[in-house]
Amino acid sequence: MNAWLRRALIALVVLLVLGGGAYYWLVLESGTPSGTFALDIKEVRRLADSLPGPKALAIHDEHVATFAFRRNLVLAGDGWAPLPMAVFAYKVDYGPHIVIVDTGLSPRGAQELGATIDEDAYRRVRSALKYAAVIVVTHEHNDHIGGLLASPWMELELAHAKLTTEQVAHLDDYNPSYRKEGFATYKPVSYARYLAVAPGVVLIKAPGHTPGSQMVYVKLANGQEYLFTGDVAWTMRNIDTRRERARATTLVLKEDRDAVLAQLAALNALKAAEPKLHIVPGHDLDAVTALEDKGLLVKTFGNGRAT
Repeated sequence: MNAWLRRALIALVVLLVLGGGAYYWLVLESGTPSGTFALDIKEVRRLADSLPGPKALAIHDEHVATFAFRRNLVLAGDGWAPLPMAVFAYKVDYGPHIVIVDTGLSPRGAQELGATIDEDAYRRVRSALKYAAVIVVTHEHNDHIGGLLASPWMELELAHAKLTTEQVAHLDDYNPSYRKEGFATYKPVSYARYLAVAPGVVLIKAPGHTPGSQMVYVKLANGQEYLFTGDVAWTMRNIDTRRERARATTLVLKEDRDAVLAQLAALNALKAAEPKLHIVPGHDLDAVTALEDKGLLVKTFGNGRAT
């Protein structure tokens, strides 16, 4: 073997080793958190009972849009088959009034995501926003706040929206064309760990996926409990396996990976300790459909108003 061929083979081996290492790190390896995420469910429950008035009767959901990501991008090391996912909005129905959790996205937002929008579902969410007593979003990405930002009545609906300081501060990072003038006099809410916003509804600060990420706990009048994780977990498998999205995904999203891994570990422990608590991941079509089939979520908003 001459020197040139030897050097070429050595270079090829080095490239393969480096390439294999990079692929493992970017796509296959999830990692472990360096710290922990405190989720005090007893305190959350106390706050859920702290506000006067009856709790909600039911939770309705809308599948505003559908799309698919490769499984590795959703959960590191899960293969390259496509995974069907959905964009959701939720209506917490009190009877006389409603609370909206996440607002879906607009047709333009669906096009940018590469998703197929359900026009009827979008119209029902848009109608519900007009009648909502309280509007909250799990974070500032367009597929969760986009329905509000695209609303022709956004300025009026903001009067009922409890967006956080972090969410408003980072809106422009993820929604560069939003109507900034509509926020000229808006005053966001600020809280340290938990905040009760309606009877049975508590916000749980969980920065990581975005700076303004939070989870939303809901307790109904019948005692059923729900935890909407937002995009802390795209799917239940992220929680069950305590595995994050591929690093290739989190680098694009500019996510705090260590924080999300700690949150997934906390959710995994909570699921084991509280099997009757219904955890609802951000985009898990199967998980939401299963809750609908059990009558724990009601599919579609109806006319958008309270029942």
